[in-house]
Amino acid sequence: MDGDQVMMLREVLAATGWLGRTREFGRALRGSARTPGGLLLVGTPAADPWHLAAHLDDESRLNSLPGLAPVLVRWSPPPDAPAHLRVGLERLEAARRGETLFVVAEDEAPVPLLERVDDARRTGATILALDGGDRELGGLAHESLTVPPDQALLSFDGAQHLVSAAAAEPAAGRRPGLRHRLARLLETVSGPVVD
Repeated sequence: MDGDQVMMLREVLAATGWLGRTREFGRALRGSARTPGGLLLVGTPAADPWHLAAHLDDESRLNSLPGLAPVLVRWSPPPDAPAHLRVGLERLEAARRGETLFVVAEDEAPVPLLERVDDARRTGATILALDGGDRELGGLAHESLTVPPDQALLSFDGAQHLVSAAAAEPAAGRRPGLRHRLARLLETVSGPVVD
């Protein structure tokens, strides 16, 4: 989904409560994810949130918000994967105050994940959950956004797009400065800078 498609989705949802809820959740995400490397993104054994990780990484880079660049935590990372794709569940055990654990679970979260989320919460991590109606996960989260499976207007994937876009929006009433807008325009025209 590109920026135009997200804009169209926003227009369709403008008359519903979904746009406000995804914006509020996106703001909570942005507010809690302030330190580089401190946003831990994890899914279920059946679904790593790759797509959301990519969008958050793009929003982080394009909007100069290093705290939004997630660490993708995987259930079974291959040992020969690049370092950023080898982060396993043991990273959740090291979660601490000042970090954010963002759980994305369209289906019910398994008990081992709920236990790790509970442990991370006890050590002071902020817990955010985007879920499909899992009450236990929602009960552990400081902030949650539930997208029921029977929701006709907004898919779980669509909610992820809206949340990632909302997390990068400036605070209400603040517009990005000229330097930021020019940098974003140049990156759009020429592509990202590769070191």
